Amino acid sequence: MKNLIFIGLFLLSFSISAQQRFTDDSFELKDTETKTYATKNGDALKLDIYQPKNDTMQQRPLIIFMHGGGFSGGTRTNPGEVNFAESAAKKGYVAVQISYRLTRKGQSFGCDYEASGKMETFKLAAEDFMDAVNFMVKNQEKYSINPSKIIAGGSSAGAEAVLNAVYNERLMFDDFSNYKDFNFTGVFSLAGAIVDARYITEENAIPGVFFHGTEDNLVPYATGPHHWCDRRQPGYIMLDGSKSITEKLRKLNTSYLLYSFEGGKHEHSGMPFDYFPEVFEFFNSVFLNEEKQQTEVWK
Repeated sequence: MKNLIFIGLFLLSFSISAQQRFTDDSFELKDTETKTYATKNGDALKLDIYQPKNDTMQQRPLIIFMHGGGFSGGTRTNPGEVNFAESAAKKGYVAVQISYRLTRKGQSFGCDYEASGKMETFKLAAEDFMDAVNFMVKNQEKYSINPSKIIAGGSSAGAEAVLNAVYNERLMFDDFSNYKDFNFTGVFSLAGAIVDARYITEENAIPGVFFHGTEDNLVPYATGPHHWCDRRQPGYIMLDGSKSITEKLRKLNTSYLLYSFEGGKHEHSGMPFDYFPEVFEFFNSVFLNEEKQQTEVWK
């Protein structure tokens, strides 16, 4: 009987060791924790933390993701985002989904909303994102996080906030000194854009994974007006989308993976479940192990 128990434990151990951390589902999930990372204007901003169960690794990479919704709606508990976070945690990541100030709730973020207001919206959302990262880093020992291995992710409006925080920090923050205790090792953007790709430099050219439809009707795939507003409209502001960002990364000899969907619109802001194996493989090889890859995939 003891021999049978020993053999069973050996086989279980062999099965786990044969799996690849960060690319395969190697763990069960701990209960999700919900924390308040900041209180602003009387609103408690919360985040949900997904972790692998029975994982002894002390320096785990962190993925922190920001949902979309035009800065007026959306939720961190959207099924797609939850699925992504659970999938990441099963692979050994600490994965976090955050809420943030929905400053355009009940209001337009389209062509009738002035460009200066859009810039302020980007700035406030970028600040919330960085404050959420700061909260997790301050609790790095509790959650066994490696502050030099942080992946920033977002969808649509969330991707705009995240990309601007990472690549356009000089435009977004008057004082960046509060955010010096961690490093981003990669970005994961679903139909996102930034204010100005010219602000991407050798110092902040972080590798990225990008998904975007070539005919996105809200967030430009390359360089174009936000929501395709006419230049005479108040909300006219030019943005640089995934194609323009990756062109700049290519010139700076930085790794990226770009999925371009020919004729696709803004539906590619949704979680790309069919491509999770490729996404997590890129995360592991490039973001975590610093391999060099510049890949463009057309669909």
